[in-house]
Amino acid sequence: MSDPKDREPFIDVPGDLPGIRGLFAFKPETGAALSEFAQTLLRGSSPLSPGERETIAAFVSSRNKTYFCTQSHAATAALLFEGGRDAIDAVIEDVDSAAIDPKLRALLRIADKVRQSGLDVTPEDVENARAAGAKDEDIHDAVLVAAAFCMFNRYVDGLATVAPRERATYEQIGGLLATAGYVSAGAAQGAAEGDQ
Repeated sequence: MSDPKDREPFIDVPGDLPGIRGLFAFKPETGAALSEFAQTLLRGSSPLSPGERETIAAFVSSRNKTYFCTQSHAATAALLFEGGRDAIDAVIEDVDSAAIDPKLRALLRIADKVRQSGLDVTPEDVENARAAGAKDEDIHDAVLVAAAFCMFNRYVDGLATVAPRERATYEQIGGLLATAGYVSAGAAQGAAEGDQ
């Protein structure tokens, strides 16, 4: 596997926008639909908090080795999840030793199996999540976030999008996503780029 920083994008995206943002600008109709989906997935009604869902997104992205998505969603989760960036980095480093709620740990274990193959999820995994307090909707939403981020990760990496290395870039993206959400953030970023 090549390092994402060593790859040149396979398609010309407007303004060399990083990651999925460049792909959304390249094909706005698809971008609008996927932004709406991300908004519903990560900010819509769910028993899982936005911080928990962002943590699942960052965790799955890290396991898929998708640098842009890992950093973007870790920065977002850090602003929405108790414990901030240290907690998110601990989850990414080792979910088993991270100081997190047992229910979230069980859901992250399921998410990691979904990332590999949905067929890897066992009845025992689901029972362990239930024993830790997860209800059906918690399990559903964790699986959906994991599955969706496999798609988002492959979209970003399959087209070799730009993945900046500066942490400040991701802190800016995370701040925008944490406060404005996915649909508003895209519009706000587009307006800001038009001013440059």
